[in-house]
Amino acid sequence: MAVKSLKKQGSDLAQSNKQLEILSNGIFQTGELPTFKNKISETNQFPLKAKKLEILQINVGYMCNQVCDHCHVDAGPDRKEIMTRDTMRQCLEVIKNSGAHTLDLTGGAPEMNPDFRWFVEEAAKVGIKDFIVRSNLTIIRANKKYYDLPEFFKKHNVHVVSSMPHWTRGKTDKQRGDGVFDKSIKALQELNAVGYGMPNSDLRLDLVYNPSGAFLPGDQASMEKDFKKALLEDFNIQFHNLFAITNLPIARFLDYLIASENYEDYMYSLVEAYNPAAVKNVMCTNTLSISWDGYLFDCDFNQMLELPVNSKVKHISEYNEELLEGRDIVISQHCYGCTAGAGSSCQGNTIPAEAGIS
Repeated sequence: MAVKSLKKQGSDLAQSNKQLEILSNGIFQTGELPTFKNKISETNQFPLKAKKLEILQINVGYMCNQVCDHCHVDAGPDRKEIMTRDTMRQCLEVIKNSGAHTLDLTGGAPEMNPDFRWFVEEAAKVGIKDFIVRSNLTIIRANKKYYDLPEFFKKHNVHVVSSMPHWTRGKTDKQRGDGVFDKSIKALQELNAVGYGMPNSDLRLDLVYNPSGAFLPGDQASMEKDFKKALLEDFNIQFHNLFAITNLPIARFLDYLIASENYEDYMYSLVEAYNPAAVKNVMCTNTLSISWDGYLFDCDFNQMLELPVNSKVKHISEYNEELLEGRDIVISQHCYGCTAGAGSSCQGNTIPAEAGIS
């Protein structure tokens, strides 16, 4: 369990160019494994093209109350990058005028941005169909000023998507730190108490599972059943859906893979699990990611690798949906993580269960 971000440690991997060097060289440079570009070219899916915008994902800051081992954002208490209210105002203009039906606020812990509540209140007035806040749960119990978050979320009909590595204390605390499991359980119970996650409730509560080691997630539907059974029996907790997300070889998870000498094996696993059917619905094709300082990216992962959109429009202040639609998506080898097995996105699998995995 890390105690400082890679940036605070002064690690080479805090630099996006160092991460991209690793992802471009070695087994990919020698041809031992095909690059992602070559792989999707085999099925005539290169270049990936942006479709109609559906989701605006806004990262309001990298500050977080946790320092999790797998974090691709390299978030933590020592990260000071925070979206200003001026940039939020620019985002609000885009939210009002874009064709997106989903607004997805992420971080870090988005709730730690001092203007978070103001932003939620203003964004809620726009009438977005699905208003998501990605919460690590423990923030709700981190400080008294956050204790009322369940009621605040309810007031603005926020769809809460929460990190939950496992239904057991040991596996959760190993990935996220001592005491995280108990605080997460308490937060989930408080969300349930105001109506979140309950059967037939419109207050959506979904959980996110990330593997704790150098392996791919199991079947999402099966894991959801196991999570629901265990959390209900042990803690009387209910939720709606479980999203299984593949860890991408970026930032702290990349650091973990290299330190544990699992990098090459993990990349082999991703490439071997590649599914061309998953490419069709990768989240970058219908999503736009906005960084804390207002720059535009195809996805949150590209944001962390500092790979901006391939467009004349680079910043939220010059937003133009027509120019952004149809752009070529920027790719690298980390993209294998979103196209392995049943596919992976911030909304879970990209291939419906009934479609099967080819």
